[in-house]
Amino acid sequence: MVAVVLFVTFAVFLLLSVPIGVALGLSTLVTIVYSGSLPLDFLAKELITSVDSFPLMAVPFFILAGEIMGKGGISDRLFRVANSLVGNKTGGFAIATIITCMFFAAISGSAPATVAAIGGIMIPAMVKQGYDKRFATAVVCAAGSLGVIIPPSIPMVIYGVVGSVSIANMFIAGILPGLLVGFALIVYAYFYSKKMGYTGLKEKTSLANIARSTWDAKWALLIPVIILGGIYGGIFTPTEAAVIAVVYGLIAGLFFYRELKIKDLPSVFANSALTTATILIIVGTATAFGRLLTIEQVPNQVAEAMLSISESPIVIILLITLLLLIVGCFMDTLAAIIILTPILLPIATNIGYDPIHFGIIMVLNLAIGFITPPLGVNLFVGSGISGLSIEALSKAIIPFFLVMLFTLFIVIFLPQISLIFL
Repeated sequence: MVAVVLFVTFAVFLLLSVPIGVALGLSTLVTIVYSGSLPLDFLAKELITSVDSFPLMAVPFFILAGEIMGKGGISDRLFRVANSLVGNKTGGFAIATIITCMFFAAISGSAPATVAAIGGIMIPAMVKQGYDKRFATAVVCAAGSLGVIIPPSIPMVIYGVVGSVSIANMFIAGILPGLLVGFALIVYAYFYSKKMGYTGLKEKTSLANIARSTWDAKWALLIPVIILGGIYGGIFTPTEAAVIAVVYGLIAGLFFYRELKIKDLPSVFANSALTTATILIIVGTATAFGRLLTIEQVPNQVAEAMLSISESPIVIILLITLLLLIVGCFMDTLAAIIILTPILLPIATNIGYDPIHFGIIMVLNLAIGFITPPLGVNLFVGSGISGLSIEALSKAIIPFFLVMLFTLFIVIFLPQISLIFL
């Protein structure tokens, strides 16, 4: 009955349009008062202890690094490199947009940040080249989801903390799945562009042009090499890498490219602080919510219910996938990871799934949630940039949703894609 009260009050608060972090906290508080089995200061203690984590410190720094690099002219230079490689091909601008999102994903760790940084440049540019605005916006929204799949990834950091698995290993495991999703989006964009007659630029690809754009973007291209190379080389931890990314981004933006001005820094820090505060409130209240579920033995009951349906690992993992896809439509990615990891991870390991592989499956599932309404954060960001309605954008995103779903199943049933480097 306690679990019923918890979920019903949470659903009511969401229907009342209460922000998800606040809704999680209020539903937890109402349930504590109803049950009377826990002290009222339970929520306050969980809010403090949940964020008292060294690995979790990577989150605000990756957010700040993404803000700095978005303002520092890095996204524009990354596009020039991608455009010099494929700009003259069929659908060249769409393909270059996806490649740019893949580059930026290896810097920001955030899907909405990737959409905002790349979409502001690429959606108008694609429309100017003759692309349909709905397709152009859908490309950016879908490719922006790579921000949480290609490492460094904020959801992977949260999963590593909650699931007690190595964040560095999560980052390594996310490389090939991220590249696979990006490649699948490129293939679809190419064939759709060919069908619609979206030709590339008339100028030929030349080594001189590629070399020139690559040299101009050298400081931007070095960022993922430094961040990921340092982590995988054992030089620094993911948390330390986030700090290095901030320092490097400031130096590159202020002194190398000189597009980031001192006067821009207050707004950059303010935006980062607001985003960080929002995320940490969700982390704190979702942790309390999940802790209450654990106390009430809900994870064990869910595990028993799933295992009673079938003993087949395939059936169970498909049920988990369906659950995560549905949850991704309605719940913030970080809250979903914090609440569902303690419930689903024991089930996954019980049927033979590696915790790292399952973490990648969770992240891929919830990354799709960034482009599925009604929550679909990427859709709202893309809508704000392009001026399209959410309804129109939701229809345009359907083919990209199917492509990402297809790649998700490949990753589920071919664990080597995630684990080959571990």
